[in-house]
Amino acid sequence: MNVVTPVDKLTAKDFTSDQEVRWCPGCGDYAIAAAMQSTLAELGVSRENTVFVSGIGCAARFPYYMATYGFHTIHGRAPAIATGIKLANPDLDIWVVSGDGDALSIGGNHLFHLLRRNVDVQFLLFNNEIYGLTKGQYSPTSRVGTRSPSTPMGSLDTPVVAASFALGSGARFVARSVDTLRKPLSQVLKRAHAHRGTSFVEIFQNCIVYNDGVFSDFTEKAVAADNQLHVEDGKPLLFGSEGNRGLRMKSDTFELEIVTVGEDGVSESDVLVHDEKNRLLATMLAALQPPDFPMALGVIYCDPAPGYEANVMAQIAQAKAKSPATDLNALLRQGHTWTV
Repeated sequence: MNVVTPVDKLTAKDFTSDQEVRWCPGCGDYAIAAAMQSTLAELGVSRENTVFVSGIGCAARFPYYMATYGFHTIHGRAPAIATGIKLANPDLDIWVVSGDGDALSIGGNHLFHLLRRNVDVQFLLFNNEIYGLTKGQYSPTSRVGTRSPSTPMGSLDTPVVAASFALGSGARFVARSVDTLRKPLSQVLKRAHAHRGTSFVEIFQNCIVYNDGVFSDFTEKAVAADNQLHVEDGKPLLFGSEGNRGLRMKSDTFELEIVTVGEDGVSESDVLVHDEKNRLLATMLAALQPPDFPMALGVIYCDPAPGYEANVMAQIAQAKAKSPATDLNALLRQGHTWTV
């Protein structure tokens, strides 16, 4: 992957395009874009080697605001197009940006195949649990009871848990963050970028117009410490304003429970330690929801495997090694031919 030299080091401003930003004032997408522009500068990547691909929706405006290459494609098909770009030029650094409706409704099938193939791209899912661009209909991640123009009496659908979907699809890297958590978000983006294979990052993003405050149960300052679990590989799964609440596995049911270190004989050694390569633990963490449990944030799962495009290139090289160079003109004219 191409990087710039210290002399050429770019800033966040260098990754900011001259296009007018057309998100609603107060939209969480502003914070995500700012974090991305700063992160790219800190990573030292080149603009010429970076590509943003999006589908349809509010999140899909993202490529316009990045001073890199970009494709604004069609609804739900960004993963397919990103796969084609990566196969055509494996050296490109590709970020796919999608919303919960774009990625998990019409695009669910395409996202599934991107994840199972493990194509070397970073996939960012902006989850605001609503269709924002088309005026607030409920989405695949909307909670039961969500009132919207398409569900005036409340949604009856069981919502998709995006991180669980990714894990179930065979993703090798699954992480979460929040639009306004600038430092943790940047750290997650850097980890995603370093991972070879598909990096799936769910970003909880507030839609101030159609679903304002939907994540307040774990993002509001007053409750954040008690309802956010920032996981870190090799570290105990502790949270809370005093850092003394943790997750323990019940020995009889193998379910997670919340314990308080220092109470009822509980010590820190009783608290589970996060293991990024433990898919079972990742699946359990992804399913946690307030108010009963904290929301797990950070890198939930990371277990690298060879990327799809690398395997494709190796297969092509193997095929070329077995077959001598062939004259294409002669190949087209071998066997039966016709004169028109």
